[in-house]
Amino acid sequence: MTDLLLKNVRIVTHDRDEPVVADIAVTGGRIEQVGAGLSAEGVEEVLDGDGKLAFPGVVDAHQHWGIYNPLPEDTASESMASAQGGVTTALSYMRTGQYYLNRGGSYAKFFPEVRRQAEGQAYIDYGFHLAPMSSTHIGELPDLVEKYGVSSFKIFMFYGGHGLHGRSADQSKFLMLPEGERYDYGHFEFVMRGVQEARERFPHLADEISLSLHCETAEIMTAYTKLVEEAGDLSGLAAYSASRPPHSEGLAVFIASYLAHETGLANINLLHLSSRKALDAAVRMAKTFPHIDFRREVTIGHLLADIETANGIGAKVNPPIRPREDVEALWEYVLDGTVDWVVSDHACCREELKFGAPADDVFLAKAGFGGAEYLLPGLITEGRRRGLSYGRIAALTSWNPARRYGLRSKGTIEPGFDADFCLVDTGSTWTVRAAESESTQEYTPFEGFELSAKVTDTFVRGNHVLDAGKIVGRPVGQYISRPLG
Repeated sequence: MTDLLLKNVRIVTHDRDEPVVADIAVTGGRIEQVGAGLSAEGVEEVLDGDGKLAFPGVVDAHQHWGIYNPLPEDTASESMASAQGGVTTALSYMRTGQYYLNRGGSYAKFFPEVRRQAEGQAYIDYGFHLAPMSSTHIGELPDLVEKYGVSSFKIFMFYGGHGLHGRSADQSKFLMLPEGERYDYGHFEFVMRGVQEARERFPHLADEISLSLHCETAEIMTAYTKLVEEAGDLSGLAAYSASRPPHSEGLAVFIASYLAHETGLANINLLHLSSRKALDAAVRMAKTFPHIDFRREVTIGHLLADIETANGIGAKVNPPIRPREDVEALWEYVLDGTVDWVVSDHACCREELKFGAPADDVFLAKAGFGGAEYLLPGLITEGRRRGLSYGRIAALTSWNPARRYGLRSKGTIEPGFDADFCLVDTGSTWTVRAAESESTQEYTPFEGFELSAKVTDTFVRGNHVLDAGKIVGRPVGQYISRPLG
């Protein structure tokens, strides 16, 4: 028997530019049928979509639950905020070292604790990317794939020589590295070799095992931070962008790409590219190494805000919010198909932790902010204004990341897929207010932004978790062991 029938919606999918009017029937958490005029006879619950757009649930492939707040609390509050933005699946980055669980050691001991702390708290489905910080972690890669369902890994390229928030004199202590180990290009090479060995060990999963890189160059950033601070003619977000210049991103992309070529690792994800130089480098490397399947990611923050329009230094993030010319460049690459997916890079950081003393010193502020609530509304608002099709938006926010990261049953509104979708009202304009978010973050860089699309309802495996803009029911989110399908 059909559990849920959602009638009178305009369904958006990645494989067609414009929506089609149809109904969605759901049974046992999966989409049973999609079509016009589906019968409501014997259906347990029938809802009228009132002609709204029905988007596939957003697969936000870049979040940071638990980085600044206790993981159980963050899992609850930030999953609710995610649902407000139509996100039905979040993949959160996790590592050993300071922040997160504030401990080192093997993932065999660390990751089960991550699982335990998040369990039963989330309103949306979730999984984790893990960062191999030590040689022990590299050796654990096969077990992470086979036993724990983790198929995606990460390198933070600047961590070995530059701090999360700025200059640092002791990154080994911050990363809680074992005695005698370094987090540097040599380690990155061995991580790549380890990930490639895992792909070869599990050939049936090879297409879904990948390595992601945060591409910034520590030495360039350290030198430019000193220059910017000594000059003293820049402040706020302009100073921070200048201290981590775009060519630092570009150089890191080149290094990462050659190491991938050297190690034979074919699946590389270049994360949160923020500038024309970074995207230009990514395009050049794809042409240089055509045997490597590069995927290119940008964030909604870098697409919506620039150093002048963002609401203060609460917008400090790595890589930085850039000047308007870089925002326009990112949109060029989104529109021409170069960018593969758009994410939030959601990292809730409350006011008392975010801002230093003095509170207006960008170099003392913590890096990162939340924004999953505005991912789909923001992309629709700005993308449609620029001629981006609805289908392309669905591909950028759902289909593409789902395919890359082994979420086989997610990413589209079709029979057999998980019943993850959201309803979007494009009939009115609304103003972003941090006070209206379920996130525990009290501010947003997007405060006062006018958006023309609003998520009203979100369904996770058929569970109605956001109803008329309000979180309802209990946490129904489940840990995703990948590949999921």
